[in-house]
Amino acid sequence: MDLENRHLKQKRGYWHYQRRVPKRYASFDDRRVVECSLRTKSIEIARLRRDAMEESDNLFWASVAGIDGETETPELVIRQRAVAQRRYKAAATRALARGFVYTPAAELAETAGVEELVERLKTVETVNENRKRTAQDAEVEAVLGGLTPPSVTVSEAFEVYCNEIASLQLVNKSADQKARWKKTKRRGVQYFIDVVGDKPMREITRQDARQFYNWWRERCEPKPGKKALSPNTASRDLGNMRQLNSEYFTFIGEEDRQNPFRNLLFETKKTGLSAVPPFEDEWVRTRILVPGAFEGMNDDAVRVVYALIETGCRPSEIANLLADDIFLDAEVPFIRIQPRRNREIKTNSSIREIPLVGVSLQAMRKSPDGFPRFRDKPDRLSNTLLQGFRRRKLFPTKKHVIYSFRHSFEKRMLEAGIDNDLRMLLMGHANSRPAYGDGGSMSFRRDELLKIAHPFTDVLSATV
Repeated sequence: MDLENRHLKQKRGYWHYQRRVPKRYASFDDRRVVECSLRTKSIEIARLRRDAMEESDNLFWASVAGIDGETETPELVIRQRAVAQRRYKAAATRALARGFVYTPAAELAETAGVEELVERLKTVETVNENRKRTAQDAEVEAVLGGLTPPSVTVSEAFEVYCNEIASLQLVNKSADQKARWKKTKRRGVQYFIDVVGDKPMREITRQDARQFYNWWRERCEPKPGKKALSPNTASRDLGNMRQLNSEYFTFIGEEDRQNPFRNLLFETKKTGLSAVPPFEDEWVRTRILVPGAFEGMNDDAVRVVYALIETGCRPSEIANLLADDIFLDAEVPFIRIQPRRNREIKTNSSIREIPLVGVSLQAMRKSPDGFPRFRDKPDRLSNTLLQGFRRRKLFPTKKHVIYSFRHSFEKRMLEAGIDNDLRMLLMGHANSRPAYGDGGSMSFRRDELLKIAHPFTDVLSATV
């Protein structure tokens, strides 16, 4: 079967959508074969309209097959709402496939011109009012706007967004990454509900959006004795509501609907100074790379720290290494940062191979299979390291964090005169320059990193 041209048939130069009704839906749809003109001679346009008709039929069959005759329960109400949403989306999608934007009948009566109304009427046949709702009725609903848009609240739309709209974004995320993604998205939604209310999506006004904006603005303004929140957080939450609105209405076929959260954001001013300072070399060598500095701390946590120092990795990148990512027997030992089927990495540029030198090589030799205690458990790793460093007074200032090792690594490479492209590659930063070559051999990378490697004694001799 030619999947690319499935359900397509050409007649007199025009493409038609032709599809057999699945047997499991035969009792709900009295057509044996679905067929209609796609009103185009272009195969590319026909495929797009075929996709819309295919999706519409799937939604239509799902909407009529499930809930007739059941006793009403809270669970059934939820299912009925879902069916209503699918049915409306089916109508909007079918209208688009017919060359129209779905418009409710009342709005059509007020805004559509005579020519448009005649054109819409020509595309449907007379409906027999005495029979059950069939696909012919669905055609009328779609083209003539026979359905009232479903009332879906912000919280309900958010669940639709997470479970259906954004589902493909979550495919390769780990369980922890999915939970964090949803938590971040939910925060802005919940704040909006707290401030404005769990309103139906269609009833959110520009005034509501500005009320939410003003609420955030007040929280970001400095007040005596009270710490102001970051404008970045405010912009992120406003952005999440803007995205929810845009993607939800696009999902149900109303992509042209004006977004009440449009252009509402907070500008952030950069000071020119890094918010996270690097560790100075002297501090690392006299306070961290000394035997006994981490006495009493979990061995895996100590090895993660030392693995960070000469690789510049993000803590999560080290914590999630698998045995297959660690190449200790290679001529030049190295680690590979790469995505997995059940774990994403930050960006495509984060995919890289980093030679192991100095204390980082020693740490990885102690943990050739990685760090299963902290794998996919970023909160556990963060809490362990932060508490361990604070208890031992290993942060020079209150601004220093574990991420300071990454900033220190980048600063050392810069001061050693290491080529910018290699620095960006080893850091996993995106490079706008065209890529030439592969960044140098592993031995070349190792020799460059040896220029900045800290001298150390056997700081891990006490660990297993």
